[in-house]
Amino acid sequence: MTLFPLSAIVGQEALVEALLINAVAPDVGGVLVRGQRGTAKSTAVRALAPLLPAVEAAADEAFAFAPGERGPAGQVPFEAPVARRAAPLVEVPLGATLDRLVGALDLGRALAGEQAFEPGLLARAHQGILYVDEVNLLPDHLVDALLDAAASGVARVERDAVSVEHDARFLLVGTMNVEEGDLRPQLLDRFGLGVDVRTPEDPAVRAEIVRRRLAFERDPAAFAARWGPEEDALAARVAVARDRLGAVRLPERELLRITGACAKLGVDGVRGDIVCARAARALAALDGAGEVGEEHVRRAAPLALAHRRRRDPLDGHTPAHDELDRALDGDEPPDDGPGGSGNGGPPRRRSDRDGGSRAPAERPGDDGSRERAPAGSAGDDGASGAPAPRNGDHDARHGAAPGRAGDAGEPAADDAAAPARPRRDPPAPARLPLAALRLAGAGRGPHGRRARAAGPGAGEIDSRTAAAGAADLAIVATLRARLTGAEPGALREHVRSGREGALLCLLVDASGSMGARRRLARVKGAVLGLLRDAYARRDRVAILAFRDDGARLVVAPGAPLERAAQAVRGLPTGGRTPLAAGLAAAAELICREALREPDRRAIAIVITDGRVADRDGRAHAAAARLGAAADALHLVDTEDGPVRLGLAASLARAGGGHVHPLVPATSRSAA
Repeated sequence: MTLFPLSAIVGQEALVEALLINAVAPDVGGVLVRGQRGTAKSTAVRALAPLLPAVEAAADEAFAFAPGERGPAGQVPFEAPVARRAAPLVEVPLGATLDRLVGALDLGRALAGEQAFEPGLLARAHQGILYVDEVNLLPDHLVDALLDAAASGVARVERDAVSVEHDARFLLVGTMNVEEGDLRPQLLDRFGLGVDVRTPEDPAVRAEIVRRRLAFERDPAAFAARWGPEEDALAARVAVARDRLGAVRLPERELLRITGACAKLGVDGVRGDIVCARAARALAALDGAGEVGEEHVRRAAPLALAHRRRRDPLDGHTPAHDELDRALDGDEPPDDGPGGSGNGGPPRRRSDRDGGSRAPAERPGDDGSRERAPAGSAGDDGASGAPAPRNGDHDARHGAAPGRAGDAGEPAADDAAAPARPRRDPPAPARLPLAALRLAGAGRGPHGRRARAAGPGAGEIDSRTAAAGAADLAIVATLRARLTGAEPGALREHVRSGREGALLCLLVDASGSMGARRRLARVKGAVLGLLRDAYARRDRVAILAFRDDGARLVVAPGAPLERAAQAVRGLPTGGRTPLAAGLAAAAELICREALREPDRRAIAIVITDGRVADRDGRAHAAAARLGAAADALHLVDTEDGPVRLGLAASLARAGGGHVHPLVPATSRSAA
């Protein structure tokens, strides 16, 4: 198959440079490519393989293990004849299992009565490229195994009576689309370089991409031949750089520039410092220089540090490039010590927490946060999709007009006279109780960390004698038992254990009564804390809010969580309490998502003060439907004050759920 030439890729210079750095210096630790679909991520990775120098391997070895190296069958004899072969390119499919990745018992030979090891993808990729598309969608235990082998250069297998250790040195390249979920920070840090690729905005560049792609599809061989000289020159450049890399010097001034910048940016650990230094040396070797210069450090630093910068995953803030430039300049803060490392702290930076292009005026809030100006300021109504205030609405600065519910500034229980003008409070410290996030039993949903998992999707931890009619048979364990003298008809089944992600459907009461006593402000703080928890546990989150005339979908299921956090911070309060409509909308959303992902379990979390009269019983009927649609129903009761209606507890009973209080967060703000 003819591959698209790497030298013919247009508009992705940083991606190409990161791949070349790893081709010259594999100890950099691979590259993670994050970006939108259709930005040449996979094309560039596959195009790198032909540019790598041929590798030396034992002629009789199935894979590229050289004499003296540890192969899957043991150490390769030093006297084994050597042959040169092309560097392998191995792709890890999205549905790969741990057995396929690291290797397992050879079933074919086991059927013949022999216990032998069948190498996995890590052995096949030795001295080549291991490419993982959609790496963020791989189960965490596979990603852990990949990164451990990439960091140590050794693959270890201890399972199914197999104990094997072999060399596994390869260039690890992962690609992903951030909108489908990010990697944990610990895993991000294990990739040497990180590149964020974007679609070029220049029409001329886009036009050239289209021309080259159409020409390649029309005649791949002719297109590759036309770019042959450029490819040969690039391959020669990589080969020469690999040979001269060991002689490239890293001067003390540039080393201090790297470490000073990492200290100022608050990069955790020193892996970023080491990777940046290695990448700068590789760039110098590619440029034919004998010493690393300032230019090489400035080109290497964004690739080595961008994905390691401290960032709240929910703040939507992308660190500015000039921050890195200032850190590398070594002139901030003014009283820097030797090497420009300053005080070792990250630079103070100002970010728009609400993520809008033009934020409303802010003032200090009671809790130390930044509070938005009253509704009506520029940009106020765009974040949540809430309706604009209607003419004649009363001022809701201090909640709705006093009613007969007993709390000053709250509307009456029937919400008949509640004004609809929205009010926006910044998040206040609070959190949801852990019990409101529990999901009983074991499910069969996608990998995550919310609840226990069972079934074929969970990890295999052991085997046991199979029950009658068992469908999850452990073939390898059954063969091993036969080899050790078990009865001919004896079968074994898997014992599985794991964790699954869930759908969190949050229904938030944003009516006028929630503005009193800053109830919604505390709810916002609690929801932001929940979003951070969902980010770590790989849940899908949907947020609905009800106020005024009905319920609105604030955050669609699966939307990036930083976008969800932005919408939560801008959520307005005011108006009537259409509780029944909100409960019905949540039930409909869960049923709709169940058609898309039938194995993913759903937790419905309703947050309300329940200050509405359910005279016709519609809210209780809707709560019953929501309880039937969801796998767990939790109501968080925010009602306080001397007069309480207790509707939340009544709704929980109707839906077969549980009721919980909102917990104050005294340690730190949830915002």
